[in-house]
Amino acid sequence: MTETEENLNDSGQIIYDWNPPTGILENYTYQGEPITKTEMTSMFERHKTREYKGHKEKVHTVAWNSDGRRIASGSVDKTARVWNPHRPELKYSTELKGHTDSVDQLDWDPTHPDRLATASCDKTARLWDQRSGKCTAVVQTGGENINICWSPDGNSIAVGDKNDTISFIETRTHTIFHTQKHTMEVNEIAWNNANNLFFVTTGQGTIRCYDFPDTKLLYTLRGHTANCYCVEADPTGRYLAAGSADASVTLWDMKTFNCIRSFSELTWPVRTLSFSYDGQFIASASEDSFIDISHVESGQSVHHIECSAAMNTVAWHPRDYYLAYAGDEQSADNKYAGNLRIFSIKGPKS
Repeated sequence: MTETEENLNDSGQIIYDWNPPTGILENYTYQGEPITKTEMTSMFERHKTREYKGHKEKVHTVAWNSDGRRIASGSVDKTARVWNPHRPELKYSTELKGHTDSVDQLDWDPTHPDRLATASCDKTARLWDQRSGKCTAVVQTGGENINICWSPDGNSIAVGDKNDTISFIETRTHTIFHTQKHTMEVNEIAWNNANNLFFVTTGQGTIRCYDFPDTKLLYTLRGHTANCYCVEADPTGRYLAAGSADASVTLWDMKTFNCIRSFSELTWPVRTLSFSYDGQFIASASEDSFIDISHVESGQSVHHIECSAAMNTVAWHPRDYYLAYAGDEQSADNKYAGNLRIFSIKGPKS
């Protein structure tokens, strides 16, 4: 196992170019077919929402599996739960028990719809088979884990902890093959779709871009004035998005790494974001009373999902316009509801 120490005076190329395109592109589509702005607006106005309740504490994380037939949630109640999105009743879900502290984030194997990984403050990452509900591996890490992501090729899992260390796990042997210790706060982590770049958001308001698997620092992207909390590559491979405590989301061109757009609909620190399966929309959430959905190419907000509490997580379905979300919602007895919701829209002619 190797370990690297990241210094503040790094050699990665610093990029802070602001190069927005001129004009507004308002080209909307549904399943690849052009639609008008009026039809797009109507789609969102006719939305439906379902609630799923099964946790005893608030939900910190939700994620869809690769085929979109299951969704998993992780909670402060130390459990994860796998749901059938078409059957919200608790009896149709599967509880995953084994962690001894909060499940702060989870992610599915992009190459297999039944493999799930969870990160917990109990200093372990666990792998699960959702068909049996059994834990298939436990990996001990050096700190309390708060972030996890699975590489696009399915061969690696990255886990970030409260000590600002990222552990890279080989999924075949369930062993840590590399650790990366940072001297600054690091938050959410992500791979690009090609599996050759790895992104880390920092407490300095930057996104660090590393070569993978060598983990050599290539670029430091500067586009925020406060901590960066979340990051995601869009499914088409064109863009990278990051959300920050400055209440904005920046959009970066993955070829040039120029910042081409900023979304500023929210007024509180951006906790979570997600691209739709076709890269057309981006959802972002915070302590605001709504989740914002914006059109990526125009930069315009197209819909607000009203919320009664701060949101912790949002996740678009991998093949359709379903958005799962969860947060600090409370029930009538003033206890955390332990729920998640799925917002869905259908085509303009349905």
